[in-house]
Amino acid sequence: MRPRSTRSYTYILTSRPEPSVALITLNRPKALNALSSALMTELNQALGEADTSKEVGAIVITGSQTAFAAGADIKEMKDLEFSTAYSTDFIADWARLTQIKKPIIAAVSGYALGGGCELAMMCDIIIASPTAVFGQPEIKLGTIPGSGGTQRLARVIGKSKAMEIVLTGRTFSAAEAEKWGLVSKITSEEEGAVVTESVKMAKQISEYGALAVKAGKELVNAAYELSLQEGIRLERRVFHSLFSTGDQKEGASIQLQEFLRFIFFLGMRAFAEKRKSQFKGE
Repeated sequence: MRPRSTRSYTYILTSRPEPSVALITLNRPKALNALSSALMTELNQALGEADTSKEVGAIVITGSQTAFAAGADIKEMKDLEFSTAYSTDFIADWARLTQIKKPIIAAVSGYALGGGCELAMMCDIIIASPTAVFGQPEIKLGTIPGSGGTQRLARVIGKSKAMEIVLTGRTFSAAEAEKWGLVSKITSEEEGAVVTESVKMAKQISEYGALAVKAGKELVNAAYELSLQEGIRLERRVFHSLFSTGDQKEGASIQLQEFLRFIFFLGMRAFAEKRKSQFKGE
């Protein structure tokens, strides 16, 4: 897959492998895609553009076959003092990814360590190749994860396992990540398969109603912040609100036709038009 680039950046590549899918590739090969402030600034810009684009329905972030992102840029941090880090709220803007409304899929191959693991966890879905290696090795450098690693790991894989990963700094495989629920699926070993599979899923998501997709993402994320009762109440209210959208009426109409065709095998003209739902995001 060699999609056409849509804009030129220094540390990332952007493309549209499908008209409705934005693909962002981290591009610091000599540094194993280590995350620098400059790279993250470009990533935030590209994500913002994709989020506001009427054509894009879902986003994929990937790296190289060797490394999704092997960590944060240590050279950038090694001489940093507390006063500077605190006064500038260092790396706070890295979490802007979590404010993107459209679904983001991390296509992970090779190393996803430290900030790279945190970046993948900030995405909505992680698809991994068998070569993917995850970890939070910051403890070996005399520090801890700083972009949500301790919090997101604990919420997904549980306290005991998160403690082990954070306090020993050991890496874990794609198979372990899938077993623990951190990874959605593992692709074949074929080169590029993880990006192909991620784009395929992103395209599928982008074909559904944009408002429903946005609401689904918002509600799943809310499950980590609200009590069960509060979450269900919010879910029901958002569910109710979608009945005011044209997409819901379109989807319901097409599905009803398919249901009746399946049940009664009708050949009436009213059910003769076989087509996909034409969602308009309204």
